[in-house]
Amino acid sequence: QLQLVESGGGLVQPGGSTTLSCTTSGFTLEYYAMGWFRQAPGKEREGVSCISSSGDSTNYTESVKDRFTISRDNAKNMVYLQMNSLKVEDTAVYYCASDRSYYCSGYVRDWGPGTAVTVSS
Repeated sequence: QLQLVESGGGLVQPGGSTTLSCTTSGFTLEYYAMGWFRQAPGKEREGVSCISSSGDSTNYTESVKDRFTISRDNAKNMVYLQMNSLKVEDTAVYYCASDRSYYCSGYVRDWGPGTAVTVSS
């Protein structure tokens, strides 16, 4: 059974950094692209970043480019999102997601329960 579990959220000061982790199980991670999404209060869920199955291709939504870095360790069944220079507007629940394909197709086949990140002083 496919399972995704996020960790690493919490309260961070503006300008600070944190890393989110996604622990995966129940499927062969190396076959699938993985992504991070977020949903801010009162807003729709949006895609933040995606990484191909091999890790050689990544993409980011414009608002996080040059601040966030997605990575993966297929041997450890882990996906990460390093978030730097955090802004108040980055406050959201962050979700790990498994794509349906080896490349970032945008079609999600499963989600984690999410981890909350609050950026506030």
